[in-house]
Amino acid sequence: MLFDRRETRFFLIAGPCAIENQETVMETAGTLKEVCGRLGIDLVFKSSFDKANRTTTSARGVGMSEGLRILQEVKDTFGLPILTDVHETWQCDKVAAVADILQIPAFLSRQTDLIQAAARTGRVVNVKKGQFMAPWDMQGAIRKCQQMGNNAILLTERGTSFGYGNLIVDMTSLVSLRKLGYPVVFDATHSVQQPSSQQGVTGGNREMVRYLMRAALAVGVDGLFMEVHPDPDRAISDAANQVKLCDIEAILKEAIAFDNVVKQHDWQGF
Repeated sequence: MLFDRRETRFFLIAGPCAIENQETVMETAGTLKEVCGRLGIDLVFKSSFDKANRTTTSARGVGMSEGLRILQEVKDTFGLPILTDVHETWQCDKVAAVADILQIPAFLSRQTDLIQAAARTGRVVNVKKGQFMAPWDMQGAIRKCQQMGNNAILLTERGTSFGYGNLIVDMTSLVSLRKLGYPVVFDATHSVQQPSSQQGVTGGNREMVRYLMRAALAVGVDGLFMEVHPDPDRAISDAANQVKLCDIEAILKEAIAFDNVVKQHDWQGF
C-alpha cells in the first residue's frame, strides 16, 4: 500500500469508528474482507479502541487492552492488516505490537512527541491532516517521522473547518498533499461530519459520502478511508456519517468505476 497507485487499484481503510464489542467488529471485518476480495481491493481494517477526542463525556470504546485483543482476533481470523489510533506517546509501542499502521488523529497532527513515538516503532504512520491545517503544513509531520528514520508515511485528508459545525473538502488539497511525495488517502466519512452540531454531539450526512468519494477519485488518491458499521444509527461514535455495511459493496463498485476512468487517461498532474 505504500507506493504510488496511479496505475493500480486504490486500497481501502475501513471498519467501525469505535470498537464497541467483538461481535460488531468481527461481523464488519468478515463482510469487508469478502466484498473487497470479490472486487480486488486491498483492505486495511480500522477501528479505534478509544475515541479520546470527544466534545462530551459520551462512550469512548472498550479501552486499549480489550481493543487490542479484539484487533488481534481480527488479524488472526481474517489475515487483515490493522490500523488504529494512538493518542499518547506511551501507547505507541503497545499498539505497534498488534497494528500495522499507527494513526495520528487530526486534532493531534502537530503533536511532535506523539508523531515521533509512532514513527520510532517502525510501523506505517498515517497522519490525518488537522481540520485547521493547510495541506502544505503536513510537511512538518513528515519531517518528524523522517527524523526518526521512518519514511513509511500516509497522508489523509478529512476536511477543513468552515465556520461552526461544518466541514468542507478542498479537492485541490489532494493535489498539494501528493506533491509532498507520499501516498494520499481520502477520508470520505469524516469529511461529511458536522462537528458538535447536535447539542454537543457530532452530526453528519452519510448521503454525501459517495459524492465526495467520486470527486476525490477523479482528482486522484492512493487510498480511501471509510468508517463502516452494521447499524450506524446505533453506533457509539460518528453515527450520522458512518456507511451502512449493507451498502459498502455498491459504494465500492461506484468507486472502482470512477477509478477505472481516471486511470485509463494519463492526465498531467495526476
